[in-house]
Formats: sequence, C-alpha cells, structure tokens
Amino acid sequence: MNVFGHLKTISKHRFLVMVHCFKMGLYLQGLTHDLSKYSPWEFIPGCKYYRGYMSPNNAEREDLGFSTAWLHHKGRNRHHFEYWTDLSLEQPGTYAPVRMPRRYVAEMVADRVAASKVYKGDEYDDSCAYAYFKRAPLKGSRIMHEQTAKELGFLLKMVAVKGEDYAFRYIRKVYLRGKYRWLTH
Repeated sequence: MNVFGHLKTISKHRFLVMVHCFKMGLYLQGLTHDLSKYSPWEFIPGCKYYRGYMSPNNAEREDLGFSTAWLHHKGRNRHHFEYWTDLSLEQPGTYAPVRMPRRYVAEMVADRVAASKVYKGDEYDDSCAYAYFKRAPLKGSRIMHEQTAKELGFLLKMVAVKGEDYAFRYIRKVYLRGKYRWLTH
C-alpha cells in the first residue's frame, strides 16, 4: 500500500485538471473533478495498486481481470465517455453510446492532458494525449459516440499541433459556445 504516493498522484492530477478547466472557463468542473478518487471504493484500490508510472486501475485489472475502482469511477464522472452509454432503442438488449455534452468533452481533454503530464513526467510534450488517443488498445471496440470521438480527436490534435494554451482558448471561446459548426458534419 502506497498511500502517500497515490494521494500525491491523484492530487497533482486534480490540480492540473483544475488549472486546465479554469483556462476553459469550466470553474465548477475544475473544482469538482475526480472527487470520487478520494472515496474508499477508489482510494483503497488506488493505494494497493499504486505504481507511479501508470494508472492503478490497470494494475488492478491485471491482477483481478477487472478494476473495481474503475467501475466505480466511470459511473460517477461524466468526463469519461464510458459514462455516456445507455440501452439502445434500435437494438434492444444492447448498449449504445450517447453523444457527450461539449462541456464534458472539454473536461475530458483537460483530464487526458493532465494524466499524460502526470504519468509521462519529463517525457511529456503536447502530443502525448493525442498519441494515446490514437493508439488506445480498445480504439476499434470502444463504445464512444462517433461525434464525441470526432470532437475529442480534433481537440487533442489541436493541443498536439498548436499547444495547450491555444487549444484551451479555442475550447473556451469557440467550442463551448457552439461556434464550431463544421465539426458537426
């Protein structure tokens, strides 16, 4: 159990997301981001499976075949695309992705950039979050709404190419105001 290592990691991550969200004008989301990580259902497994260079959820998943902390986390945090699934009306008995509201897509960008900074450390550059998005192991099978994936990919690529200051300003002034019409086609 590495209580202090895990506490330091999640607190650093939350702080970075808060800074990013504030730059986007998402003040309440910045303040409340990932508070469930401090609950016993997520914090205890996080301490037990803490590695420092990867998510403890992945280590728990390797050990148990699934992650109890992740199952708890994704059901309570709207900035994860996995939260946005529901039973399909077109195909009864199956789950289908739901398009995420823009403010949660923006928070997901902040989350992914912050996670890349925390886990990559000195190796971080602005392309890390986009590279992770492009190579995600479940890319072909993840249940993410097509438009959400398009918007997330576009915004992460903007971070990679133009830098986070430019991208966060764009998110605040254009994306969150719905002025990105061409992206919806």
